[in-house]
Amino acid sequence: MTLMDAKAWTGQIFSDGWTTSRTGDAAVVEPATGAELGRIGIAGPEDVASAAVRAVRAQREWAAASFEDRAAVLRRAGRLFEEHAAEIDDWVVRETGAVRPKAELETHIAAQECYEAAALVSQPLGEILPTVKKRLSMARRVPAGVVGVISPFNFPLILSIRSVAPALALGNAVILKPDPRTAVSGGVSIARVFEEAGLPPGLLHVLPGGAETGQALVGDPLVRVISFTGSTAAGRAVGEACGRLLKRAHLELGGNSALIVLDDVDLDLAVSAGAWGSFLHQGQICMTTGRHLVHASIMEEYVARLAEKADHLPVGDPMGGQVALGPLIDAGQRDKVHGLVTASVEAGARLAAGGTYEGLFYRPTVLADLPAGAPAYTQEVFGPVAPVMPFSTVEEAAALASDSEYGLSLGVLTRDVMKGLALSDLIPTGIVHINDQTVDDEATAPFGGVGASGTGSRFGGGQANIEAFTETRWVTMQGDIARYPF
Repeated sequence: MTLMDAKAWTGQIFSDGWTTSRTGDAAVVEPATGAELGRIGIAGPEDVASAAVRAVRAQREWAAASFEDRAAVLRRAGRLFEEHAAEIDDWVVRETGAVRPKAELETHIAAQECYEAAALVSQPLGEILPTVKKRLSMARRVPAGVVGVISPFNFPLILSIRSVAPALALGNAVILKPDPRTAVSGGVSIARVFEEAGLPPGLLHVLPGGAETGQALVGDPLVRVISFTGSTAAGRAVGEACGRLLKRAHLELGGNSALIVLDDVDLDLAVSAGAWGSFLHQGQICMTTGRHLVHASIMEEYVARLAEKADHLPVGDPMGGQVALGPLIDAGQRDKVHGLVTASVEAGARLAAGGTYEGLFYRPTVLADLPAGAPAYTQEVFGPVAPVMPFSTVEEAAALASDSEYGLSLGVLTRDVMKGLALSDLIPTGIVHINDQTVDDEATAPFGGVGASGTGSRFGGGQANIEAFTETRWVTMQGDIARYPF
């Protein structure tokens, strides 16, 4: 049996092994063709409650295990992602509508997340503190307990494993709720990898489901930390619920990231970067370049070249040939994208390219001459749409880039890198790329946004993961019991 053989998981959830859920199952649908690829178990609130009890029981022993034993499991998981990459890639392509290089990026980063997590367990997990008494005083990092991970459809493997791997490495148990539309690549693949890597039973539960399942996970008193990636609206609801329950929520939410193009750039390279930033994976990325802010002196040429590139990008089934863009995830997302484009054009924006679709295949779209408040410019589109707005001064560029509730990623293109860095300092954002577009991620880097994009860098390499998935405990030790006046 291969790693992803459907015989292991068809109609099942992963909770102390593969088992039938109390809720039933659902079809796994290929967006490009509408074909049913298989059936996945769907978990309900009762499954969440049962998993949490088992997770608590298993976590205690796992937390007490040698850090070398935990690291060994994570290293084996990384190797399994590499060894079975082609098999997992096929699922990412078919289930998410991704082109193959995007799928290969997901499995590559999944392996790297496991390797980085393996290295995390031997990092110092505390510090010695000064104390006025004759004793040893220290702050010690201890596992949080049970971590709930809620991941979305767009990069389902990366956006699941980046929390699952470090949380497990640091001695926690994990309950993962992947989006049911991409539950195989974002859930089954992880369950199978850790199953084969020798992770002890009860530490990882994979429970695909909808809003009701997510609410049960957030509300379960045995789950102490929630790691959520998704829309800002859903993230606010998760944050509010966690606040009432006094549990931590790490929220990585939406974006409407700006790419600032100064007048000294190589225009061909700038257009190439801008197209990649807006059209990669059909624009269904939180870091997608949602606003192109281009110096007025080169704006018309930039729009013309970007539109020409958009018109020539092939769109189609990524399993059927060499294409640049695949399908949007479903009809609801397509209709949302088209509604924002149509409303912007009706408000006066110029449609320079695209704006049409066949089925779920939406043409890469370029909008110019946008009026103030055009929805495709002010809102997160989550589709292959590139709105272009001119600016005349650096100060105006900074003001335009800052004029958004979101603050996830920023790109600045210029030959003067120090000027670009100084400009970035004027704009609130969690990520900055000088001379690159807005979409990037590495297992070694802290990741997160500000404002409506989330609660800061709560994901990623090193200290960010330690802070995310452990609690700080104050510990003192002294040789004798002190004598008190009572």
